[in-house]
Amino acid sequence: MDQNVKQQIERRRTFAIISHPDAGKTTLTEKLLLYGGAIRSAGSVKGKQSDRHAVSDWMELERQRGISVTSSVLQFEYEGYCINILDTPGHQDFSEDTYRTLMAADSAIMVIDAAKGIEPQTRKLFRVCARRGIPIFTFINKLDHAARDPFDLLDELETEFGISTYPMNWPVGSGATFRGVYDRETRELLTYDTYHGGAQRLESRRCPIADEAALDALIGAEARQALQEQTELLDGAGAEFDLEQVRLGRLSPVFFGSALHNFGVEQFLESFLKLTTPPLPRRTDSGAMVNPLDEGFSAFVFKIQANMNRAHRDRISFLRVCSGHFLRGREYLHVQSGRTMRLPQPQQMMAQEREILDEAFAGDIIGVFDPGVFAIGDTICEVGQPLRFSGIPTFAPEHFAVIEQIDSMKRKQFAKGMTEIAQEGAIQIFFYPNSGMEQVIVGVVGVLQYDVLKFRMKSEYGVEFRQRDLPHELIRRVQNPGFNASDFNLPSDVLWVRDVRGGDLLIFNGQWTVRWAEEKNEGLQLHEFHEDIE
Repeated sequence: MDQNVKQQIERRRTFAIISHPDAGKTTLTEKLLLYGGAIRSAGSVKGKQSDRHAVSDWMELERQRGISVTSSVLQFEYEGYCINILDTPGHQDFSEDTYRTLMAADSAIMVIDAAKGIEPQTRKLFRVCARRGIPIFTFINKLDHAARDPFDLLDELETEFGISTYPMNWPVGSGATFRGVYDRETRELLTYDTYHGGAQRLESRRCPIADEAALDALIGAEARQALQEQTELLDGAGAEFDLEQVRLGRLSPVFFGSALHNFGVEQFLESFLKLTTPPLPRRTDSGAMVNPLDEGFSAFVFKIQANMNRAHRDRISFLRVCSGHFLRGREYLHVQSGRTMRLPQPQQMMAQEREILDEAFAGDIIGVFDPGVFAIGDTICEVGQPLRFSGIPTFAPEHFAVIEQIDSMKRKQFAKGMTEIAQEGAIQIFFYPNSGMEQVIVGVVGVLQYDVLKFRMKSEYGVEFRQRDLPHELIRRVQNPGFNASDFNLPSDVLWVRDVRGGDLLIFNGQWTVRWAEEKNEGLQLHEFHEDIE
């Protein structure tokens, strides 16, 4: 491999940021951009100090509600590294987008609220990372508020997740008594002269822990004594730091700080980039591993987003480059269709902002214009070197509703909007056999997806609809060729539908109805959606 290409790949760092809602994930993302020089000033996502919104929350609905509802890709340069951040939704109703995005990450930053500790969505996302062996770095946030004892938080992490932890720094107080963080590597306290709400970088003051007189002047004798006792306990009884265990996902480096006010963010960024991995190998569906340093270019589609640029009504497919060197204008193989193509308008992403790029390397996330060719999980690779990456899980919807257009004159817009949004993978559309598009059944993992659908259909396609929620909870794929529901003995409330590919499915009220249908129909072949997260 060309030495320059090898160096470019080895300096890539591609990671996802995950958390329970309101733990501060998007705020931390923005502060990493601030310290990385990608933005000049940061505005609070929800605060009153500024009317700016988080860079990664580009969708209008996100700005209105102050939450992330779709993953964002942010690429920037910092101290010789090329950084690809994947900012993910925290709310469980949008977790399918998060799960898929994690498939494109080499490591994950888990943000935890220092007052609340581990929360339900944190547990789910950790299991996804653990199953894939993704290294996890923990940022315990909001030390500017009253917080739980840091030893208790570490114990909870180890007990709940079954991993070891290693505090890279240590907080001095919390809330009104928060004075800064102690850097265990340099054995210095990091405190600050100024306080400005986190809009700009903080210049830290460093004081050696051995200089008791200086520490007393900075934080007081009582806080200094408590810090010395705690650090002695950490050094004597804590786990040893082992980089190999970190990269195997068995040891989580833990950082304490306040993303909102920038306390501990710079130290976290610099330490994280040194500890996290360059791009990792990827498994194909044959079981073979594709090394990032392999000569041939390969990538897979992990996300599709329509209408990122409303002026152009475009559709962007997000590709994770897994190996080699991508060149604009070169022909590549789309494995699923068997067609060769030039990937149109390859772009570097910064949320919804983007610019055309001429090349990309393993570890990068690139966006390409998609005229409707790609689907989530598709593989693109060198012509003559076909391979197929392992599929991205499809998640079974848990909520169903009948969606019906209101204005019959907007039939085409309704069909276009429902189809394009469904192709992104966040919602799934089903049709009654032999019916048109005027009425469809929409299945979602979380009910907030209906709000997103309603908002986007109106704002992006100019279409409004009526929604009637259904009591059904489970869906199964039918494997019988030439299936017709009238040939089987099914309960009257079971719905027979087809998906966009023409596959037959049955939607049930509950598990007992599924069992009844299987018991009464010996030849009926029902299969669950492929899931790989629990």
